[in-house]
Amino acid sequence: MKIALITDAWQPQVNGVVTTLVELVHELQKLGHQVEVIHPGLFKTRPCPGYAGIDLAIRPRVLLGQQLDAFQPDAIHVATEGPLGWAARGYCIKHGLRFTTAFHTKFPEILNAALRIPLSWGYALFRHFHKASSGVMVPTNGVLRMLQQRGFRQLRSWTHGVDTRLFAFQPQPRLYPPLGRLVRPVSLFVGRISYEKNIDAFLKLDIPGTKLVCGVGPLEASLKERYPQVRWLGVLPRDELSRVYAAADVFVFPSKSETFGLVMLEAMASGVPVAAYPVDGPLEVLGTQDGRSHGGVMHADLKHACYAALAVPRHEARARSLDFSWAHAARLFEGHLVAARQETGAQVTVAQAG
Repeated sequence: MKIALITDAWQPQVNGVVTTLVELVHELQKLGHQVEVIHPGLFKTRPCPGYAGIDLAIRPRVLLGQQLDAFQPDAIHVATEGPLGWAARGYCIKHGLRFTTAFHTKFPEILNAALRIPLSWGYALFRHFHKASSGVMVPTNGVLRMLQQRGFRQLRSWTHGVDTRLFAFQPQPRLYPPLGRLVRPVSLFVGRISYEKNIDAFLKLDIPGTKLVCGVGPLEASLKERYPQVRWLGVLPRDELSRVYAAADVFVFPSKSETFGLVMLEAMASGVPVAAYPVDGPLEVLGTQDGRSHGGVMHADLKHACYAALAVPRHEARARSLDFSWAHAARLFEGHLVAARQETGAQVTVAQAG
């Protein structure tokens, strides 16, 4: 099957959405599909205002239309709500084509935190964007219920995975040579240093040991100035990042506005238990069984969660991560796709059944 994947988030950007889509494309290709990724690198771009490191396509409508005309996809998936996403949406509506979308990021919360745009305005815009979709893929049940309450329709439950070979299990925290011997316990955060990550909740915790932060973003300079005792590592290649995970005693996930939180899975696969708030993302990744989470600790008091997570066996964190795989995520994605044209419906159905 020929699948067109349109996304405003792609390499060299470094974030969970990019990781998800790169892994998804790889798995779809293994299943025998031909995937054409239409991304900002194919267009003239400009930096996203207020969000350094994210480049957006400039007036992509004409070129994007030419690319889709040439490819003639059997299925079209619009992954993001940026300029390319809107252009692809418009193209599909104009040509009477069906398509699917995904809700990867709570951008209304980001817009509210960064620009004070009311949440109701942001969700009204996104509801309009996804209204034309034949299926909106959502990575957690909590986010799905939230979107239902906000009037979104055609929602489809999806999930993500983790590369358990790259993020290999370490029964004990390992030394990370570039930093030498660190005072333990080592508490780690990985992600965009941005408004929606609530990273200040982690940085201000009065806990012993060493705090490590991997990532860049619009709040980086101000937070570095406020917390000079933190070890700031910037963006690292993924193989190097796996070595940082392996050196940590606990992974702290302070965000309250995530749709999933892929970095938690990467930490857990490495054997690092997670400390988080009991909100969307952690509730899905850590789960609850017999009244307790697995692979980490969720608590309204993040400091309490950090101390409690240190007592979670590392093998338990690893075991929980094995419940998630990219192969399973790709199969779910494949099953949610729709035929772009009615006459190709049988072809898509056959491809999904195979």
